[in-house]
Amino acid sequence: MSKRKIVKIDEEKCTGCGLCIPNCAEGALQIVDGKARLVKEVYCDGLGACLGHCPEGAITIEEREARAFDEKATEKHIEKLKEKEKALPCGCPGTAVKMIKRQATSDKRQGKRNTESELANWPVQLMLVPTQAPYLKDADLLIAADCTAFSYPDFHQDFLKGRVLLLGCPKLDAATIYEEKLAEIFKMNDIKSITVLHMEVPCCFGLIQIVNEALRLSGKKIPLKEVTIGIKGDVK
Repeated sequence: MSKRKIVKIDEEKCTGCGLCIPNCAEGALQIVDGKARLVKEVYCDGLGACLGHCPEGAITIEEREARAFDEKATEKHIEKLKEKEKALPCGCPGTAVKMIKRQATSDKRQGKRNTESELANWPVQLMLVPTQAPYLKDADLLIAADCTAFSYPDFHQDFLKGRVLLLGCPKLDAATIYEEKLAEIFKMNDIKSITVLHMEVPCCFGLIQIVNEALRLSGKKIPLKEVTIGIKGDVK
């Protein structure tokens, strides 16, 4: 080993927000046990593309003894991240693609709120959705962080109605996989519009960065709207 520049993460400052992850093209940074961590020295080129994307200032570049950057190993690492996505469905019937058509109904029972599900597609988890699912063609996309549907009481009526839903968590899943998959979806389906719905907590803001990076990778210009939901269930 010899001395070279490499990233350093201050775990006391790191909140696990994940904003640094999309800006590490080598996949050297990942969220592990709620903190950003350097998964392997050989994946970090030390150029510091992730710097400036941490709101807590937890990432710096230091010069120390470290294993040399290995471009070939890094390429294999990125491919493994992509293969992880491909391996997920594994033939499970629950991942079968479905377009859901609903008939208008009414419920006039006293005291019963008239609500209907607006879900029009299955599956909805981004890791499981095929990039050429039929419901993606000419779709208005709602890319929502998992927690939003539980936090906002009128999620179906105010955000889901008329849109195709893709759910994900920028803190728990690999950002690079999300970026690559969304980029393919944008390239192949003539998406009409994108609404990104995320929570107000820091880790959730990574979702809008992921979508912006996917748009850049796809080369597409698609109307994009960002909505933030408060932890009390209000729109910020």
